[in-house]
Amino acid sequence: MSRSKSKRPRPSALDAPSTVLPASATAGEPVPATPESSAPLASPTTGTESTSPPTSPPGAGAHPVRSAVRLWLSAYRVEVVLFLIAFAVLSSFSSQRFLRQSAAPHFIYQAQSWLEGRLDVDPKVLPNLEDWACVRLVDGHKVRCEGRPLRDDRWFVSFPSFPAVAMLPFVALHGYQFNDTSFGVFVGALAVALFYSLLRFLAQEGETERNRDDNVVLSLVLAFGTLFFYCAIRGEVWFGAQVMGVALTCLYVRNAVKARRPVLAGLFFSMAVLTRTPLVFAGLFFVLEALCPGPDRLAQLKALPTAWKPALRKLVLFGAGAAPLAVLAAAYNVYRFGKPGEFGHSYLFNNRVNVDIDRFGLFNIEYLSRNLQAAFLKLPQVSLSPLKLSYDPHGLTLLLTLPLLVFLLVPRTRPRLHWPLWLTVAVCALPGLFYQNTGYMQFGFRFSLDYTPYLLLLFAIGGWSLRNRAVIAVLALGVLVNFWGAVAFRGYTEFVRNW
Repeated sequence: MSRSKSKRPRPSALDAPSTVLPASATAGEPVPATPESSAPLASPTTGTESTSPPTSPPGAGAHPVRSAVRLWLSAYRVEVVLFLIAFAVLSSFSSQRFLRQSAAPHFIYQAQSWLEGRLDVDPKVLPNLEDWACVRLVDGHKVRCEGRPLRDDRWFVSFPSFPAVAMLPFVALHGYQFNDTSFGVFVGALAVALFYSLLRFLAQEGETERNRDDNVVLSLVLAFGTLFFYCAIRGEVWFGAQVMGVALTCLYVRNAVKARRPVLAGLFFSMAVLTRTPLVFAGLFFVLEALCPGPDRLAQLKALPTAWKPALRKLVLFGAGAAPLAVLAAAYNVYRFGKPGEFGHSYLFNNRVNVDIDRFGLFNIEYLSRNLQAAFLKLPQVSLSPLKLSYDPHGLTLLLTLPLLVFLLVPRTRPRLHWPLWLTVAVCALPGLFYQNTGYMQFGFRFSLDYTPYLLLLFAIGGWSLRNRAVIAVLALGVLVNFWGAVAFRGYTEFVRNW
C-alpha cells in the first residue's frame, strides 16, 4: 500500500498560500452449517442446494494450520469472494489514485506524530493547510489561530482519531509515505464483506427472511449503489473516515442485536464514534435492544421497575466495553482543546466555515434549510448548449443516490427490528441536518453514509422482493447514479488545487 519505505516527510505547507478484521470475535466465530452460511452452493442443473455430506472432513490429513485456513474459507467463502470483488472494482475505479497517497492524508501525519512521541503535528511537515486545527495560547486561554501562523502555535488533526490508530502499524513501516488511498480501498472492500456477514447473521437469527442470494445483492448495493462507492476510492481524511465508519457500524450492530454481546458492542461502538462522531447517537440501538427487545416493548418497559437487573447489567457491560477508548479520547481532547468533547472543528485554521461557526456555532437550526436542500432537493444540472450533465457540489437528492428509500416508506412487513432501526436512523441523521457544513465538496449528501447501513437493513427486513420489477429498476438507477459519481466526482483538492 506504499510507494516507498522512506519516512522523509513532504515539504511544509506553511510556506504556501493558505486556502479557504477479522478484528471482531463475531466476524470470525464458527457458524452453524445453514443454507445461509456454509452449505454447498446450488446445483447448476436443478437450482437446489445439494444435501450430500462430504466424504471426508475438509482438510483431513493436512497440516493443522492449512486445515484451519481451509475450514475458515469454507465457512466464509461468500465473504471472501465479496471482498475480492469489491476490492478489484474499487481499486479499478480508484485508478491512479490507488497508487499514491491522497492529498489529504491527515491521519497518517497524526499517527506518525504519535510514533515520534508528540501529541501535536509538526507544522514543518504539514502537506497542506486544509482542515487542520490550530491552537494558540492567549492569556492562558486556548483560542483558534488567526492571521499568520506563529512559532508557538500547536497543530492538530481536526477529526476523531481512531482511523489514525488503525493506520499505526502501517505508518510505523512506511512513515509519512504510507498510501492512505489503497488502505481506504481495502477498508471499503472489508466493509462490504462485513455487511454481508451481518445480513447472514440476521437471517440465521430469524430477524430477516433473506436468503444468500438476496444478501449478496444487498451487499453489492452498499458497495456500488450508494455514496459508499465514490467515498471508498478516494482516500482523503473526509471520505476515508466515513468508509471506516460503515465497517465499524456493521461490527457494532452484529454484536448489539438482542444486546447479546454487550462488551464487544461497546468496543465497536466506541471505535465507530471515534471515527465519525455522529455515530454516538447509534448507541440508541443497543439501549433499545437491552431495555425492550420486543416483541411487546411496551410491556417490557412497564416491567423495568421490577425486572431492571438484566437490562442494567447489559448496559454496564456495554459501557465497560466503550469506556477505555472513550476515556483516552476525552483526555486527548482536553489536552488539545481544553474540552473532552471537542475534536477540533472549532479551531479550524483559516477555513471558509469559521464565519458561520463564530456566529451560530457548530450546530444550529439556521443550517437546517440548506442541509435539507442538499439531502433531498438538489437535482442534477443539465446544460443544453453544449449538452452536459453535472451535479451541485453542495449535494444531490437521496432519492437519486439511494432510491431504495421509497420502499422504506411502504414496507410490506414490520418485524421486530423495524422501529429500533428507524429510530437509530432518525437520531443519526439529526446532527448532519443541523451541522454548519453540508459536506461540500461532495457528490450527494455524504453525511447520509453514517446511517446508510441502517437504511439498507430496513429494506432487508421490509419484505420487498428483489425480483420485483420496480425494485430492480430502482436498484439499477442507484447503481447508475453512483457509477456516475465514482467517475465524475472531483473533490476539493482536485477542483480547487487541480491535483
